[in-house]
Amino acid sequence: MTRPGGRLDGRSCLIVGGTGGIGLATAERFLAEGARVVVSGKTPEEASEAMSRLGPLGPVWSEQADVSDEDSVIELFDRAVAWLGERLDVLVHVAGISGRRFGDGPLDACTLDGWETVMGVNARGVFLTNREAVRRMITNCPGENLHELTGLRGSIVNVGSVLARSPAPDYFGTIAYAASKGAIESLTRAAAARYARDGIRINLIAPGLIETPMATRAVNDLAIRHYLHTKQPMAGGPGSALDVAEAALFLAEPASRFLTGVVLEVDGGWSLSDGQLLNG
Repeated sequence: MTRPGGRLDGRSCLIVGGTGGIGLATAERFLAEGARVVVSGKTPEEASEAMSRLGPLGPVWSEQADVSDEDSVIELFDRAVAWLGERLDVLVHVAGISGRRFGDGPLDACTLDGWETVMGVNARGVFLTNREAVRRMITNCPGENLHELTGLRGSIVNVGSVLARSPAPDYFGTIAYAASKGAIESLTRAAAARYARDGIRINLIAPGLIETPMATRAVNDLAIRHYLHTKQPMAGGPGSALDVAEAALFLAEPASRFLTGVVLEVDGGWSLSDGQLLNG
């Protein structure tokens, strides 16, 4: 029996990009639900700051990793799985970048450096972490308790973007970013199809505009705030990191054991709404 509220009791979880924004909120929720958690960030400072916030909440460890580097990802999984107790139940991949400062933009303006940098972090990063997670999870013994009657070996939750399916070119016209998130969606569904037979679930969250450090420019832009009032009508503005964290918790926990290959749009109505331009 799990304790009340212990939706992840006994689960060993790695959150890549778990030191800030959506990832940090997800780590907080996972710890509150009884999980053992490793979070990774790109710098030692990020890892240290996350530990100071997460440490009092439960069993947690932080690591530094570059998700675009194969050796760094493998080393991250080696250290994380060793700390977690030689089993990985859940991977949540949140880490990603916005590429405007690297040259991302509309198709006619996007530079080759911008394209390759964004694809190298966002798409390659998910490929590397998901590949390593599957390699670990496939050796797990299938669950046999009440909450795992389907014999699950693990759950992967990737974070993409609503922009992969619902473009907004006036304010969010970055072609490499959208393409990288589309690649993540295709990877998620193709891998979910292949590994369902092995009891590994792979799902995707596609958030709308969420108030995080990476979205500061957009969130503070008055024209975009006006646009969001009708584009994300359920919030009348940006969503919160907790909105996405709750979705990640659901896709990771045993209650969603019959879901795989799902694209869950956590967007406050973005994909269903027009959005009014400030001068439109």
